[in-house]
Amino acid sequence: MPSPVRLSVIMPVHGVPEYLEECLDSVLGQAPDGTEVIAVDDASPDDCGRILDARARADPRLRVIHLASSGGPGNARNVGLGKATGDYVWFADADDLIAGGALGQIMSRLARDQPEVLLIDYENYFAGGRTAPSPGRALLRGAPAGVFTLAEQPSMINLTMTAWSKVISRGFLAGLGLEFPRGIHEDVPVSCAVLLSARRISALGQVCYRYRRARRGSFMVTMSDQHFSIFASYQLVFDLLPSFAERAGAPVTGAVRSALFDRAIWHYATILGTSGLVPRGGRRMFFDRMHADFCRWRPAGYRFPPGARGVKFRLVERNAYRAYACLEPLNRLRVTLRGVARRAGQPATANGGSPP
Repeated sequence: MPSPVRLSVIMPVHGVPEYLEECLDSVLGQAPDGTEVIAVDDASPDDCGRILDARARADPRLRVIHLASSGGPGNARNVGLGKATGDYVWFADADDLIAGGALGQIMSRLARDQPEVLLIDYENYFAGGRTAPSPGRALLRGAPAGVFTLAEQPSMINLTMTAWSKVISRGFLAGLGLEFPRGIHEDVPVSCAVLLSARRISALGQVCYRYRRARRGSFMVTMSDQHFSIFASYQLVFDLLPSFAERAGAPVTGAVRSALFDRAIWHYATILGTSGLVPRGGRRMFFDRMHADFCRWRPAGYRFPPGARGVKFRLVERNAYRAYACLEPLNRLRVTLRGVARRAGQPATANGGSPP
């Protein structure tokens, strides 16, 4: 019988008092004995600290850490990780939900496969209770049974670059020596690092996480120059590729390098193409950075992807901003129509608005 594992759920908390109780219920309502929930109050200027303290007094599985000043979600995750004692860590956001029965499924898969990284599925959760599947659902459900590496399944790099979509061995993560950076898009370096370095990856196709879409006040739906931090995140990833390869015990293959390159450029394109994220005055500069990274990191023998993505990539390569900008209204219309189709009960097939 597989050995039991202990899980630490690490939760940065800031500015979400209206969602926090429901999130805690979704975790603590199904957490088995031995699970620890570490909530890091990132100097939240509201009732979050009080809510956490009250819940911790009633439930010994919940541990609360109050920070004197806000350092952002990345810093809060680093603090929580430093206090964790579980065999595995799962970073959950305090405005989202853990799906019913998820912890039992996760613990069973961890005990069976003993992976360094477990990839999990999620669903988009809208106001009013409507849900939509993740863009990576088919990819996860088609993953091999047991464990694999990114070199064996390079398409897995296309799954969402979020901390909450992975359950990670605590010892493995600590051994990488890579902390979550400050600012937004802080999930990207750690997400890439664990996938590129792991010798044992497993995939769970069941929905384990409910991602609350378009929450007002979220960094990820707010117009800001902070979205330029995505370039530093991928710069760090490409700079550290040799160390990731060394830890994985094999060189980064051409297929993995091409998949990572595609992922970076498409991530940039998704941010630029999402209305209301990059300020109008900074859009040309953002595109110029895309072009520079495309030329700098394009692998030898690179082949453009098919369809609309390939068209966009060719325009990025040529630094053809005006032509690229003309495509964006058509792309937004396409995403809007798909959203209408979803609300009408048709299957969702796109990632319009889903986390990149």
